[in-house]
Parts: sequence; C-alpha cells; structure tokens
Amino acid sequence: MTTIGHLINGEIYNDNNRTQDVFNPATGKAEKKVSLASKATVEKAIAAAQEAYPAWRNTPAIKRARVMFKFKELLEQNADKICQLIGQEHGKISHDAAGELQRGIENVEFACGAPELLKGEHSKNVGPNIDSWSEFQPLGVVAGITPFNFPAMVPMWMFPLAIVCGNTFILKPSERDPSSTLYIASLLKEAGLPDGVMNVINGDKEAVDTLLTDQRVKAVSFVGSTPIAEYIYATASANGKRCQALGGAKNHAIVMPDADMDNAVNQLVGAAFGSSGERCMALSVAVAVGDEAGDALVEKMQQAMQSLSVGEYSNANNDFGPVITQAHQDKVVGYISSAAEQGATLVVDGRNPKVEGYEDGFFVGATLIDNVTASMDSYKAEIFGPVLQVIRVKTMEEAMQLINDHEYGNGTCIFTRDGEAARYFSDHIEVGMVGINVPLPVPVAYHSFGGWKRSLFGDLHAYGPDGVRFYTKRKTITQRWPSSGVREGVSFAFPS
Repeated sequence: MTTIGHLINGEIYNDNNRTQDVFNPATGKAEKKVSLASKATVEKAIAAAQEAYPAWRNTPAIKRARVMFKFKELLEQNADKICQLIGQEHGKISHDAAGELQRGIENVEFACGAPELLKGEHSKNVGPNIDSWSEFQPLGVVAGITPFNFPAMVPMWMFPLAIVCGNTFILKPSERDPSSTLYIASLLKEAGLPDGVMNVINGDKEAVDTLLTDQRVKAVSFVGSTPIAEYIYATASANGKRCQALGGAKNHAIVMPDADMDNAVNQLVGAAFGSSGERCMALSVAVAVGDEAGDALVEKMQQAMQSLSVGEYSNANNDFGPVITQAHQDKVVGYISSAAEQGATLVVDGRNPKVEGYEDGFFVGATLIDNVTASMDSYKAEIFGPVLQVIRVKTMEEAMQLINDHEYGNGTCIFTRDGEAARYFSDHIEVGMVGINVPLPVPVAYHSFGGWKRSLFGDLHAYGPDGVRFYTKRKTITQRWPSSGVREGVSFAFPS
C-alpha cells in the first residue's frame, strides 16, 4: 500500500514511525497510508523554511510573482489529475472538484499582483525636508493548517499570498485526503520556487502542536471546526504568534413570501447538498417567513430532490458523493434521527441510500426536514452533511433574530424581490458574509473571507486584502537630510 510522505526542502521525505489509513469514501476501503510527522520531522521542515527565508525575503516581488504565474499555468495543465486525487480521497464529484480548484486558482491570480500589493505608501515633505513612507515586510516562517473538505482551495487561500509576500511556508493539510494537496505543492517546485520556501507536513495533533509552540514560526492560519479553532487561536496567541482561525458555521437562508420560489429552490438544492454539505458555507437551514412560503418551499424542494443522484466521483452525472468517513456518516445520520425523534417532520429521508456497486461507501442521501425548532439538537449543531432543515417563522424580524441569536456568524442569505427588505437585512444581520439572492456568498479572491462571532478567531479575514496584512508587518520610515553646513540646536519637541 502506498505511503504518502512529506515535502521538506524540495524533496519527498518519509517518516514511517506512525501511519494512518487514507480511505476512498466511495468504496469504504483504505487504499493508501499517510505518514504522520513526528515532532522531529516538523522541526526539520521549520529549519528548512528558516534557512530559505533570507534569500526569498530579498527576492524582488516581481520575481516572486513570476513563480506564481507559472504555478497557475501548471495548475491548469494538471487540473484533471488534481480533481481525480480529490475525488479518490474526498469523494467530491469531478465537476465539484473542478469548481473548487478554479476558486483556488483565483487566489493564485490575486497573488500574481504582488508588486502592486506590496508597494507601500509614500508621503513627501510631511515636515520641512522630511519624507515618510511605509513598507510591508514579511514575517518569516509561517504555517497553515487546513481541513479535509477543500484540499485544493483552502490551502491556496494561504500559501500563494504568504509566499509572494516574502515568507516561507509550512502547510499541514488534512491527513484524511492529503494527496492532491501534496501534488499541488510539488508543482511549485516545477514552477521555479526555491527549495525550502514551501514545505508540506502530514500529521495529527503532534505536528499541529509543534507548529503552534515553535518560536521560529511567526504566524498560523487555520480553517476547521470551532472547538479546534479556539484551541489553535489560544495556543498560538499564548506563544506570541499572529493567528487567524476560521471555525464552524450554521448558515441560514431566509425565504420571503415574495421570493421567486422556483429560483430559490434551485439555489438551495445546490447550496445545501453540493459537496455532500461538507462546506463551511453550505446553507443548512431555510427560514420560511409565513406558512404559505413554507408550504411552497417544502413542496418544491421535495419535487426537486427526487432527481438528485448520489454516487462515485468519476461519474459526472452524480450530483454529490459520499461523506468523508464512516464516523462522519454515523454522526450525520444520528442528527437526522434525533430531529425526527424530537418532533420534526422528515420529508425526504437520506439515511439509507442505495448506491449500486458501492454498498460499503460512506453515503448519505439528500435529506429534507421540516418543522425544525431552535431547541433541537440538529439545529444547534453544524451537521456538515447533505441535510436541509426548514424552520417556519411569522415575520422577517423573527427570522433575523433567530440568525443573530446563533453562536455562529459565517454566512447567510435572503431570497426576496423587495429591495428595502434586502437592504435592511444586509445592514442589520450579524453575519460576516451576506448574500442577496446569492446562496453561497463566498467572496472572490480580491475581497476577503471570514465570519463573525464564533466562526472566526482573530482580527483579520482570510485571503484578499486582509491576507496581505496578515502575512506582512508594516514598517514606517521617516527621513530627513539636513542642508549641507547647517547645524541645528537641541529640540525637545517632535520634529514638524
């Protein structure tokens, strides 16, 4: 069985002291193993990154950008292989994997603008013959810890921008689906990136804790569940590191009585069940305003879901694939069952899908649950599966209060034809990313991604303009050259 290793200083390195199975979730079978890095292996990667930093820091921004231009070209040339690796280990259908990769490539495109992003600010004659300017300098060795659900896109939220800003990078991807991430990193070497600037460490908590506590690592970016995000943020901060930790979500869509119901249903189907619901921006709750809207929504959703197909990644006719592990499948099914037990109406039950030829796969079918309340366990939890819950309320204000009261504030949207309602919603909802008739309001690469409340720990959002600020530190220089032969007296005031 193939063992997936690490990328350290431009070479594949195997640390075979501990390994873990990597499953194909469609078959339910372990098809590879991944090496779990020891503390010593992580320290080896940190040392390689630290050694590569001085030369890379002093490489002109335009030359760093040229590496990214070539990297983008290689990503596009090898897109089919990357999507295949995602499908084999994550289960994501090929068209969905292609969409993920494209959103990652957009972040590489943004990073290609490094000369513009890093050119700083300049003011002449802030005082007599005094000039002042600011520079954005790299931090040093930085690290990223990424989740299983987007093994291509989320790492590319981090390392392209960190690297073009002049940092060296250590990536700890999910040990559940590491192959596509490692392959993508290898393309950087082919693009001309010097050895040691980009390193990949596969591992578990031992690897993470080493990154969080080693003083050579100056910043850590994380995407994952809220309990782990809290731990990452607290530990990194306690060790003097800059940290952004993106956590969980419970994304609501308000469906107003005046909404284009057919359009809303089409959008909800993709947003709730795409990628098997394993998205931090998945819409998992539809809040119907009024019984008429609720009845129409449930009826049309039920009809639309009849044609959905769950299956294996290489069949592009499938709409979504399996969930990531047997344990996760059991958890999702458990929440569906608990909703029914606590009084909700199970309209479409996806607990026992039949996928011919893949009977041992970790599949959960599209599920629709009506008459959910805020007190139910399924509502409180981030199910992270292909489950859409419907809550019925009487007014828009009640719907907004429900969203604002939730501990998470990642994404939300409203379906309406009323511009006044949409404007009021976007102004007053306490959520970081808002859609108006857009079900997955994931910002494009030249904006920044991040939620509110317990969906984000840290001061800066991911990628885009906030990403530049996260991976750099500002230095401001104030300069004066006195005229030849002039000698000044002592002054106890600020120069002005």
